[in-house]
Parts: sequence; C-alpha cells; structure tokens
Amino acid sequence: MKSVRIIALKKDRKRLLEHLQDSALVQVKKGKQVSEGFQRIDKSPQIKQFERNAEITEQALNILKKLSPEKKGLLASFKGRKEIDPDEIGRIAAESAKILGVCQKIITLEKQRADYAAEQIRIRTSLAQLEPWKKLDIPLNTKDTPTTAVLIGTLPKAYDDITLSEALATECPDLVFEFEILHTSATMTCVVLFAPKKQRELAEKSLRTLGFSQPINPTSRTPQVKSKRLQDKSDDLRRKDEEAEQEIIRLTEYREKICNTQDYFELRIEKYKVISELDQTGHVFVLNGYVPEEDCAKLQAVCEKAATCVVEFEDADEDAPIKLKNNRFAEPAQSIVTMYSTPSHADIDPTPVLAFFFYFFFGMMFSDAGYGLLMIIVTTILLKVFKPDKAMRNNLRLFRNCGIFTVFWGLVFGSIFGDAPAMFYKMFTGNEITMKELLPWPILDTQKDALMIMILSIALGLVHILVGMGCKFYVCMKQKEYAKAFFDTGFWMLLLCGFAVLAAGMAAGQIVIYIGAGISIAAAVGLILTQGRGKKGIFGKLIGGVASLYDITSYISDLLSYSRLLALGLTTGVMAQVFNMLSTLFGTSIPGIIFMIVIFVAGHLITIGLNALGSYVHTMRLQYVEMFSKFYEGGGKPFEPFSVKSKSFKTKGSNDD
Repeated sequence: MKSVRIIALKKDRKRLLEHLQDSALVQVKKGKQVSEGFQRIDKSPQIKQFERNAEITEQALNILKKLSPEKKGLLASFKGRKEIDPDEIGRIAAESAKILGVCQKIITLEKQRADYAAEQIRIRTSLAQLEPWKKLDIPLNTKDTPTTAVLIGTLPKAYDDITLSEALATECPDLVFEFEILHTSATMTCVVLFAPKKQRELAEKSLRTLGFSQPINPTSRTPQVKSKRLQDKSDDLRRKDEEAEQEIIRLTEYREKICNTQDYFELRIEKYKVISELDQTGHVFVLNGYVPEEDCAKLQAVCEKAATCVVEFEDADEDAPIKLKNNRFAEPAQSIVTMYSTPSHADIDPTPVLAFFFYFFFGMMFSDAGYGLLMIIVTTILLKVFKPDKAMRNNLRLFRNCGIFTVFWGLVFGSIFGDAPAMFYKMFTGNEITMKELLPWPILDTQKDALMIMILSIALGLVHILVGMGCKFYVCMKQKEYAKAFFDTGFWMLLLCGFAVLAAGMAAGQIVIYIGAGISIAAAVGLILTQGRGKKGIFGKLIGGVASLYDITSYISDLLSYSRLLALGLTTGVMAQVFNMLSTLFGTSIPGIIFMIVIFVAGHLITIGLNALGSYVHTMRLQYVEMFSKFYEGGGKPFEPFSVKSKSFKTKGSNDD
C-alpha cells in the first residue's frame, strides 16, 4: 500500500473527483490535520440534505414494496446491477427533484391511509359502544322534562325487570320509577329510568349504589341515527383509502427511477464527504489517501486524464488499510477471511492457504460426485447467464470450486447420488451389486471403511494444524522474533510430527516407532528448556517449561475436531442411500417409476440443502478455530476506496466491481 497526495486546481475538482469515484482506486484519508495555509470546507449541511433525500426515497420504496411487491424471479438475486453510461447520472440528477416529488406524494398518501386507519379504529370503537343502545329511540344525552327526570346508563351486572325492580325498591322504598332494560349481558345492563323530577337526587343515589354509570360519549341523536352516520363515514373512509392505495400502486411505474435517484443521492453523499476531507485554498486543493502499490500507475493515468495535477507517492504508514489480492483460485475465499477479520500489517494473507483447505474439507464433508457436479453446473450457468456483481460472483466461484473438490471426494468414497448407480442397476436387472464392484477404481466406503477414514481425517487435521503453525513460524521469522519462531512454534511442530511418526510406526514397524519417540522426546526436552524462559530463577524456568507440556491436551482436542470430516461425509452418504432405498419401494411399474422420480428428486434436494449447509459451517469452523488460532491475529482495516457505491446501477468502464 502507498500513500498518495494529489494536488490539483480547484476548478478541476468536480471532474477529478468523478473520475476517482469511477476508478475506485484511492481511499481518502480522514481526520488528518489541515496543512498550514489550507482550510477545509464544511459540507455537513449538504450531506444532511442528501441523507434526508435518500431517506425519503427509502421510505417511498418501502411503501411500494409493501403495497406492490416487485415481481422477481427466484434467481433474481444473482443478477448483477444494470450498467449505464456515465452521462446517464447527469440525467438522473436533472430528474431528481421530480422524483423526490413523487416520493413525497407516496409518503403523503401513505400517511393519509394511516390517518384513515386510525379513524376507522375510532369509528369501530364508537359503534361497539352504541351497539347495546340500538333499541333506544331517544338520544343518549336526553335532558329532563319539566316533570320527569331521565337517567340513561349502565349497571355492572345482569338484571331483568324483576331483579332490577327489587334492587331499586330495596335501596329506596319511597322512589317512584319506571324503567326499560335495553340490553343485558353477563357484565352489563343498559337501562333508561324515569322518575319524578323532585326525586331525581333520590334516584341518582339509588342507582349509584347499584354501580350506575352514564354513557362515555352521549350523543344528541338516537343511537340508530348515530350508528348510521358512523357507518357512512366508515364507508367513505374505506373508499378514500382504496383510492389512495390505487394511486400509490399507480406510482410504482417510478420504482426504477426512485432506485436510481436514491443511488444518486448516495453518490453525492460520498462525494461531499470526500470534499470535506480536502485541504483547499482559493485556487488549489490537496487530496491525501491510500492506493494499492500495483494501482499507482493506473491512478496516475486517471488523474492526468481528468485534470492538470501533481500526483506524489510515498510509503504508507502503519495506519494504512489492507487490500487483499489473490489469484482466481483463492480470491473467492477472501470473503471467508474478511468475515473473520481483515489481516493486519503484522499478518500474512491467509487466503491462499484457507482457500485450498476450505475447498478440500468442504468436498470431503459433502463427498458426493453427483452433488458436486450439480454445484459446478448450476454455479457455472448462473455466472454465465446472470453476470452477477463481484461479491455474488465470488460466492458462486467459491461454491464451484467446492463442487470440484466434492466431485473428487465423491469418487474417492464411491458416492454418486449416494449409491444411485448400484440402486438403478439392481432395480432394472434384479442383480445385486455394490458401488465398489461397479466403479473401476478402488474406493473408501464411508460405512465399511470408517476407521480408515477417521485416521485419514485426523492425519489431514494434523497437516492443517501444522500448516497454520508453519504460517506462525514464518510470521515470527519475518518480524525477526527468532526465539518465538523456533522455541514457541518450532518445538511444538516437531513434537506433533514426532507423534505422527509414532502413530505411523504402529503400522510401519519398530524402527519408525523409535524414530518417532526420539523426535518427540527431543521436542519435549526443547519445550521444557525454553518455555519457561520468561520466569525468574532456574526452578521457575523449569516449572514453566514442564507446565507448558499440558498444552498437548489442547492439540489433541483440536485434532479430534477433524473427526467431523468423517461424520459429515458419512451423514451425506447415508441420507442419500436412505432416499434411494425409499424411492424403489414400489418397483418398476408406471406408478412406481413416478413415485421413484418424486422421492429421488425431493430426497436428494433435502440432502443437498442440509448437508451443504452443514459442510459450509463446519468447514468454516475448522478454519477459524483450529487453524487461525495458531497464527492469525487480524484486526486490520479493510481498503475501502472512494467509489460508486450504488445498489441498482454501475457505470460503464468503472472499477467499482
């Protein structure tokens, strides 16, 4: 990585920044102190305005998505962004005010619909409150007449004419009254009571004793009339809501333009953030940033094409970001590395090592040649037909490479859609045959040769761990930490190799056992003599060295983790064979053939889905936990260039992919 300083005339700033954004070659330094004689322009008001505009477009798109979801095919997510001419961005900018108006209209219509919905809730509540009073032919707020008191309300339990009369008579024997019960339920009685006006207070007191309460919203119209008006208002609100919804749906024709406008605002936000980081005078500006060393010539050419400027390169400081660069084989696995952490300047790029082992272990766990071939075919078609963007393209290549190794291990284990060839052979000939007999090369049966595959898994795990420790050895040597390299890493590698030779000696003979024992003892002595070197005193150093040997349990635990290579491979094969067996239950009749096709296809799709996911997760775990823990620190800052970060389009000739 190189530091770069670009000095140009202020009049060329717009053109130069546009070219730099399209090229995606330089990451602008942020937070650096302003150089003497220069100043920085605060663009936060413009940035906030663009952010508000982008938020408005996002709200509009969410509303459109809810009311009129975009009809996308199952494979639409693989499709790359639309490629447009750079001049098209200018046309998008010119139309942005109009599109913002459309977005505001969509948002306003949705707010109206929200108001209508809230009003409908209030109407439903009022109708529910009026429902018990439907039989009442006078308004709920009817006043007293000159001679008669009118009391309308509810009692908190069920009454009939007899029980209510008895209750009122018991409470006040002197009260003269007439009443009508309009509605009764288990928890409420709606009643209207008439009494002489001079006994109003007496009537109110008696009713209060029974828990009487007046209606919450008494009306000046009869309940039936009020209910009719509320229902008419509800129907009118429903009509208006439908009209607003249809108007929003009609505006879905602007969806693509809204997406483009949103991206335009995002581009402007990025651009103005960069302008805020520039050192400027009245006539000149200076851009400080980072550029990958291999892109220096490209950046020089871009700058000279866009403006008259001076471009200066120098070695980057320790705060420089990291850009991973790998060949076509390893590049798809970069996402696995960055998902864990970007390497720091002290690390090596683990992608090439991780890529090989990731593909290798995934293939061993998925371990079916038929499934691997399907992965290769499907990912290749998706790459050719949909031309996806870089991130998706690398993901597809990752699984295509995994598919290649899956084919390899499937042939090693003799698994082609489980035992499908042998199953079909038996089904249509009636003769028993095994995959080992059918295939012209020697195979390892995951069920019959499980012990051998377990030994192979542990051996591969040992190689994997030793490679990780070898990376640590290299890093220590690169940093001139020779004691750490030889004592803390080298002796452990030697000890593990000694144990491996010991294990091999059980099959190879006594001499190999002696060699393995000699290597192991020498390594153990080396660890005892060196691992306590940070302690004080000879006794402390010796105790520290002896105690360090306890770490062997950690390495044994790590090695046992690789038994999952056998477990996942066995699971894939067994599930495939079970579905193969189920598919043959009804023989070779026409219904049996139909049943076979359905079960065969569905069963193997289930097997692929479950075991591909399991293989992916467990392979990633082996990389992160077993290998990365041996040497990888991470914590680096990823290279994030000034680029066209758009969701819906990319410009022709840009380097943002």
